[in-house]
Amino acid sequence: MELIDSHCHLDQPAFDNDRDAVIKRSRAAGVAGFVVPAVQASGWPSLWALSQQVAALYPAFGLHPVFLADHAPGDVEQLEQWVAHHRPVAIGEIGLDFHVDGLDADRQQALFEAQLLVARNARLPVILHVLKAHDRVLSTLKRLRVSGGIVHAFNGSLQQAQQYIDLGFSFGFGGMLTFERSSKLRALASALPLQSILLETDAPDMTVAQHRGERNSPEYLPFCLAALAAVRDMDPLEVARITTQNARERLDLDRWQPPRDAAGS
Repeated sequence: MELIDSHCHLDQPAFDNDRDAVIKRSRAAGVAGFVVPAVQASGWPSLWALSQQVAALYPAFGLHPVFLADHAPGDVEQLEQWVAHHRPVAIGEIGLDFHVDGLDADRQQALFEAQLLVARNARLPVILHVLKAHDRVLSTLKRLRVSGGIVHAFNGSLQQAQQYIDLGFSFGFGGMLTFERSSKLRALASALPLQSILLETDAPDMTVAQHRGERNSPEYLPFCLAALAAVRDMDPLEVARITTQNARERLDLDRWQPPRDAAGS
């Protein structure tokens, strides 16, 4: 079995004390690759360095809407330079968050659109963070077309999902799927075409039910696989094969060449 965690934050300080051990355990659990989206410009250098050290760790660069207050005026121009010199697999994590209090909607929108233009000019997919803003994001994507991408931790409606699919997007499902109370999310994961679904953990956040209250980790991705297979009444091995292929195709992972000094951590 080969799995790809299509959204985790292995570069974050939560893993500083045991990152190598987490990666080793994840690989033992069948996780062959890690897509790691950045959230701030200050984290891009360390993420790039990590992608040089860990085989099949795929970086994405972006400016997360929740960290709006931390982004500097020149960060989008810096993003353009980083994309030109350190070709990532995607632009992300970007998007709109109308759930967190105190985030200026207009500033979020301007930042989102600027990063979509970077992605479009670079012909790269995007990794989206969307909370209570799907209609606004969809209208923006229809106006500023990009090369598709992933809606991370998707929680919208089937109607919204179809609009995303028409725009070339897939959907990430992770730890919340393992909770029995997530009936709406489970119904959504059952109804969507499997070809549009990817597995993710969002580690260190949004942990699985089996490790409630603990730091989340990519090594727990098999729990997400089991939950998805259960709600779809399918063989987990078949679900693993399809979702892994989905991730490879959506982000064109096979074309990403790691630096020559990348180690097989």
